[in-house]
Amino acid sequence: MGQTLRANQFSFQANTIRVYSDTGGDLLHVFHTLKVVVDRPNHLLADSVGDDGSTKIVFDGKIAHIYAPQQNKYAAIPVPEGTIEGMLKEAVGRLGVDFPLADFLSSAPNKAFLTGVTSGRVVNTITIDGQPYLHLVFNQPPEIQLELWLSKNDQSLPRRLIVTYLSLPGAPNFIAEFSDWNFNIHPSAAEFAFQPPAGAEKVALKPVQAPPPQSKGVR
Repeated sequence: MGQTLRANQFSFQANTIRVYSDTGGDLLHVFHTLKVVVDRPNHLLADSVGDDGSTKIVFDGKIAHIYAPQQNKYAAIPVPEGTIEGMLKEAVGRLGVDFPLADFLSSAPNKAFLTGVTSGRVVNTITIDGQPYLHLVFNQPPEIQLELWLSKNDQSLPRRLIVTYLSLPGAPNFIAEFSDWNFNIHPSAAEFAFQPPAGAEKVALKPVQAPPPQSKGVR
């Protein structure tokens, strides 16, 4: 998986479900569809459409733009590091952008995914849409369980991911189902140039603050 996802250019889609506890203590589910285009080392497009609104991230190698269509507002963040990983750190740290699949976009996806993991095993092989997939489970203290389904072939592409927070009330989880992997794309630089829509308001950023510690799946 790590070798495959280090490809220079690829795209994919992920349907995700995030569980959260509302003010009444009920566990509710928020659905999103995420479409991502990667052009390493420093270009990224990410469109997220979900129950709680939409977000678009456009990174041209120097500036990351985060756009909220419902409010017609956007923010621009300089990325001194000039990499996709550096951009995601800036977006999460300064704007609190939720991007739970960031590990799969790092320069070493396998190492990023296994950060903090202390044990893991292969559960079994299952069939999804007529193809075999390995079902793996990992443990990441304190009390986080990761389940990952990878295609049982040379690519080892992710098909499903479930992150379960065992220490939280109700053991809520984050679920992602991947599809439409494409390693034959050739995006142009123009596709990563953000053009503010008519009437869009640019939001001033607040001073940088150190983000709180976060666990895998909460980004």
